[in-house]
Amino acid sequence: MLAAVAPLPPELIGTEAAAGRTLAETLLASRAQPPFRSSAMDGYGVRAADLALGRFTVLGEALAGKGYALGPLGAAGAIRIFTGAPVPDGVDLVVPQERARREGETVWLDAPSPRRTNIRAAGVDFKAGDLLVRRGTRLHARHVALIAAAGVGAVSVTRQPRVAVLATGTEIVPPGTRAAPGQIFDSVSFGLGAMIEDWGGKPMRIGARPDDTVAIAAAIEPALEAVDLVVIIGGASVGAYDVVKPSLERLGLTITVQRIAIRPGKPTWFGTIGGKPVLGLAGNPAAAMVCAQLFLRPLLQALLARESDASASGAARLDGEVADSGANECYLRALVRTDAEARSWARPFDDQDTSLVSVFAAANALIRRPAGARAAASGTLVEVVWLDRP
Repeated sequence: MLAAVAPLPPELIGTEAAAGRTLAETLLASRAQPPFRSSAMDGYGVRAADLALGRFTVLGEALAGKGYALGPLGAAGAIRIFTGAPVPDGVDLVVPQERARREGETVWLDAPSPRRTNIRAAGVDFKAGDLLVRRGTRLHARHVALIAAAGVGAVSVTRQPRVAVLATGTEIVPPGTRAAPGQIFDSVSFGLGAMIEDWGGKPMRIGARPDDTVAIAAAIEPALEAVDLVVIIGGASVGAYDVVKPSLERLGLTITVQRIAIRPGKPTWFGTIGGKPVLGLAGNPAAAMVCAQLFLRPLLQALLARESDASASGAARLDGEVADSGANECYLRALVRTDAEARSWARPFDDQDTSLVSVFAAANALIRRPAGARAAASGTLVEVVWLDRP
């Protein structure tokens, strides 16, 4: 599947709009931060060698954004200085104002204890040429603050993938409408749309279509030029109602993955139409959303040229028992908790029916069981794939 996609082109956006986007080029600092020595607190700047004198003459003041500009500090001289202000030449100690007693232009200072300079060195945050953020990083608030601190007003980010999402099924109706007997509400396309947004894409949800080859082809054809990836839900069963693939064959579909050896979601398939990637997911909600985690998310990461998230999976002890996995790799919806000893425990839900949206909503992880894995008892260490860490 990944061989069929390539990173999307970059675009330039303002730093204020960068949160959630993927950086398209590595950023290096163009200057030091701070670019000058600065005071770490309000107080008086003096020469440390003069501290034993105890009594000083206040020669001026230095404020953030407005330094003392009357030359180097002389003997027994002091500068009233405020947090963030540039430290004048000659000053190598800032005595906190709490340790000062001032009368007019005379100030008596006590040595700070323990003795600290209370001066931040130039470049203490970062220096010119330092790495700020690597290409492929999804930008969070902390990254945006760092980029702004470096004076960068606009950044190059990968264009957000546009993803068409189509649910199929004659029984599907939109939420908010009246459902006839035998009909159910479309939940999966809404869930997938939210997942796509969480993962950095822009979903384009197409209204559900009945199990009809003409209707499905007509819905997909106009979207092909406008999107970077197509996701189709349902219509991939065996038999007369396997309608999606025949529908898309009208548009030139080439299948590269017929099905996958996992549970749930074995009917998942993948192909291309004129080079445009198309991912087909099973119609049952849990199967579709599990396979979205396993296949749609990596496809979006590839389109974004985003670094993979090493924290997306981990390990936990099994809280309960699981049967052998059989011939297919298995993913069990589970709830992971942390005990008083900071150990993680993963409890699989008793009912793993793939039609249950409520179980998927209650889960925060999937327990991965390799194909051929034997039954496991409580306390066994298992791999978990997190659901709530975009």
